[in-house]
Amino acid sequence: MKRKQICIVDGQGGGIGATLIKYLREYHGERYELLALGTNVIATSQMMKAGANRGASGENAVIHTVSQVDLIIGTIAVTWANAMLGEVTPTMAAAITSSPAPKILLPLFHENITVVCVGSDPLPHMVKSIVEEKITEVLHHV
Repeated sequence: MKRKQICIVDGQGGGIGATLIKYLREYHGERYELLALGTNVIATSQMMKAGANRGASGENAVIHTVSQVDLIIGTIAVTWANAMLGEVTPTMAAAITSSPAPKILLPLFHENITVVCVGSDPLPHMVKSIVEEKITEVLHHV
């Protein structure tokens, strides 16, 4: 049976994606194939060092891959055109939001946008919730 593929999308320094991948590996081992998609090479490199199975960088990699995976994880900003100081292109954002894959999005962003009624848990608590609860819940219904 083919392992489910989880795509982790991150940009800038790749720290959030690397944190997610590290915790995913610690909790789930090799149960899932983890694909690191960086908006740039540095982000992809950091996620690969954290334990992703495969990785790619840039707009075309994101557009091509997100339509083929079982789950997408990233910050909410990966769905916004021109987020991350312009690293998330409008085409990337459209591809991610249009993908049939379920998405788990962390409410972290630096853009001039306020999302109302979102918890403000620290990053480690949100990552723990994703890794220990949300992934299994979401992929169980796929």
